[in-house]
Amino acid sequence: MAIIEAHGISKRFRIPSVRRDTFREHVLDFFRPRPSDILTVVDSVSFEVHHGETIGIMGRNGCGKSTLLKIVSGIYQPDEGRMVARAAITPILELGVGWNPELDAIDNICLLGSVMGMSLREIRAAVDEILAFAELERFANLKLQHYSSGMASRLAYAVAFKAVREVLVLDEIFAVGDAGFKARCEGRYRSLSAAGHTVILVSHDPRIVGAFCSRALLLEGGRVILDSTGAEVAAAYLQLLRPPDRSPGIN
Repeated sequence: MAIIEAHGISKRFRIPSVRRDTFREHVLDFFRPRPSDILTVVDSVSFEVHHGETIGIMGRNGCGKSTLLKIVSGIYQPDEGRMVARAAITPILELGVGWNPELDAIDNICLLGSVMGMSLREIRAAVDEILAFAELERFANLKLQHYSSGMASRLAYAVAFKAVREVLVLDEIFAVGDAGFKARCEGRYRSLSAAGHTVILVSHDPRIVGAFCSRALLLEGGRVILDSTGAEVAAAYLQLLRPPDRSPGIN
């Protein structure tokens, strides 16, 4: 039985078609309906994910990848269709969500770890390992408001990798940090996969999807246009990015 099932899910957003640039316009139009357009971001998507599977999601910017991950993670509810999850999901989608910039790294590890379902005992036992993974031991007592975006990103991924339960959902995991941190992420990912964890990841990197994903989806315009092996989807994604040949034909 699949542990995650998507049955014809769709997600739409209402986009205002008229701008209100001044305070006067906001006041005068406050009680008037604001014209808007409907943007369909995810359109009738269906797929299944089985235990221990690593599935990648690829597609051009704006094709609905991140929205689909948020639906899988329960952050968004689909407007149509049905999403079923039969396992605990640990999502890492928007780095920095849940941080308190007034607290130091250790307090934020406790905060984010508890949000991700870790017990206080688990968090305390993992603090040193998390800081070492993110290479932030020297900055453990520094408030996060003084962290660079890269430091905060490494810390978020380090916590998530330790907190993962059954399913890990990742958005561009291997795009963060230097070569050393990326290598540690790849190593941690391999160990989780070997231990039987299920992983769903979004990536623009064909090498990542081809090497790490047993299966992948290619999205275009909110729809799944290919459901195949990671290598085949990575190749199709590169073909999708290739500009059309405009060379004149031979008469």
